[in-house]
Amino acid sequence: MSDAPTSQDTPPTAFILYGATGDLAKRLVMPGFAALAGAGLLPAQWRLIGSGRKELSDDDYRRHVRDGLEEFGKGVGDEVQDAVGAGLRFAGGGFSEDDPGHLLDVLASVREELGDDVQLVHYLALPPSTFEAYTRAIAAHGLADGARVVYEKPYGTSPESFEELDRLVQSVFTEEQVFRIDHFLGKEATQQLHVLRFANRLIEQVWSAEHVAQVQIDVPETLGVDERAQFYDATGATLDMLVTHLLQVAAEVALEPPASPGPEALQQARESVLACFRPVDPAEVVLGQSDGYRDLADVADDSTTDTFVAARIWVDTDRWRGVPFVLRTGKQLAESHQHVTLVLRPPVSRQHEVREPETITFTLSGNGTVWSQVTARRPGVSDDLVSGRLYLELDDLPDAEPLPAYATLLRDVLVGDRALFTTAAGLRDAWRVVTPMLEHRPDLHPYAPGSWGPAAADEVAAPYGWLSQH
Repeated sequence: MSDAPTSQDTPPTAFILYGATGDLAKRLVMPGFAALAGAGLLPAQWRLIGSGRKELSDDDYRRHVRDGLEEFGKGVGDEVQDAVGAGLRFAGGGFSEDDPGHLLDVLASVREELGDDVQLVHYLALPPSTFEAYTRAIAAHGLADGARVVYEKPYGTSPESFEELDRLVQSVFTEEQVFRIDHFLGKEATQQLHVLRFANRLIEQVWSAEHVAQVQIDVPETLGVDERAQFYDATGATLDMLVTHLLQVAAEVALEPPASPGPEALQQARESVLACFRPVDPAEVVLGQSDGYRDLADVADDSTTDTFVAARIWVDTDRWRGVPFVLRTGKQLAESHQHVTLVLRPPVSRQHEVREPETITFTLSGNGTVWSQVTARRPGVSDDLVSGRLYLELDDLPDAEPLPAYATLLRDVLVGDRALFTTAAGLRDAWRVVTPMLEHRPDLHPYAPGSWGPAAADEVAAPYGWLSQH
């Protein structure tokens, strides 16, 4: 999150949350919004209009939001819930080019309360298949000029649909109005990656092919997709995670030092290196589907949707040429974690046989943790070598009170800071990277829930294997 304008500098704002009663709004968007309220980071004057097909009263919607915050709003107390509830309105009847439902009427009422110069923020917490229709509707009803718009991922479901959607979006909004959200970039620990790298000579000096043999980005999940099965079956692990989160994190690792300290320079550095990612070789990709996935409601009996993906990516820059970036994610795996690991080359001095590789690992959950796997002599009379870890718990830093990723990104939308959002050019490169595996799809391997996925994926991380499962 940038140091740009404070909440008092932000004009009166009307958030319009499309898909307001959906799972994404309940689990992530509204808890992020409430976290901003609790931190005093919302505009001095604001309203949030929930838009949906249902016919709900404002009080019904407030109760719906409160129920969601009690389940998913970690640390959101009654006082904050009351403050959030007071600013909520609901506009039912749907929203389309031909029929705006009740949205225009509710918005007119909000403008009477906040003034005609209210800043509009459209948030599309919707399936990607609806993005074009809602974009056209926003334009048709005169709600695009001067507004900001947030699109959830995936932004498109194929390279072709991405281009079609982006042409439409660019015809309605300027690029500066568009915020394509990727909540992994909003994570406190993801932002720590470049801070720890550039602020510490010890880490900065090893950040290249000269010292790094492999980069692992590993995001397994124990959760399934029961409540999201209909959405997930249309996307799968590749579109839901690889083309979005994992490639963006890989770019955060691979980027060159930004040209200046400003947020635009960081975004440019991340997207410049994405242009250097080589298109993936389908032979270096393993797809999997968990046993029992096809038994879920809303999943076809013959579904070929991947719930697991592991891929080896190459970055054609002087800094990283020849170093494999290995990426893995999947549902119903043995453990949930989010790790970025640099596997270091063996030390130049070969006086001792090192049994395990030296590593530097960054976690991407919470405030984050950094640890280094090092080799030492076992204390005592033995000359045995053993591995140990050096830890830095970022939770232990003074006043360490991170905002949820969605709160950070919503705040950046308010102040117009696009550093942690993807641009059309950056997403175009992400789609370019995965296109070969979409056109020549690897075989789908079954795997047992609670396992580490298909055994074939071990070869992707060879010769070290997936270190975070050791």
